[in-house]
Amino acid sequence: MQSVNEKLRVVIDTNVFVSGLTFPGTPNRVLLRFLREEMDVFVSQFILDELMRILSSKFQWGSRQIGAITNLVVARAILVEPTVHVSAITRKDDDNRILECAVAARAQYIISGDQRDLLALGEFEGIGLVSPAAFLAVLDRRLGEGGP
Repeated sequence: MQSVNEKLRVVIDTNVFVSGLTFPGTPNRVLLRFLREEMDVFVSQFILDELMRILSSKFQWGSRQIGAITNLVVARAILVEPTVHVSAITRKDDDNRILECAVAARAQYIISGDQRDLLALGEFEGIGLVSPAAFLAVLDRRLGEGGP
């Protein structure tokens, strides 16, 4: 059983990173809690590359902005290199890379806004797949807070 003092092990889906960086709201609150190091966040090179690609192509962020964010994520997150190939999701293979990162990290949760594919799984190999709001509720209960 995990001690209350041990941080939750999580993978933040790229869509939550992007939403949290570009819009106010719940995904942004998840990222603020990540920056306050209230959880152990794991990323893979795939997640970092996808984040940089989306911020550049869909939001026209410049290389300096993207570099600053990438450096911040790398400084606070734990980089893992997945060794297991997952093919649980057939519609969007990129989502399997998120699952692979979580397996490599021995994560407890994947935080995602992807209702159609990832959240629809509910759980994968004992890893809970939860929305940003559901994760904040878990984190608040764990830390004994009402939360913002």
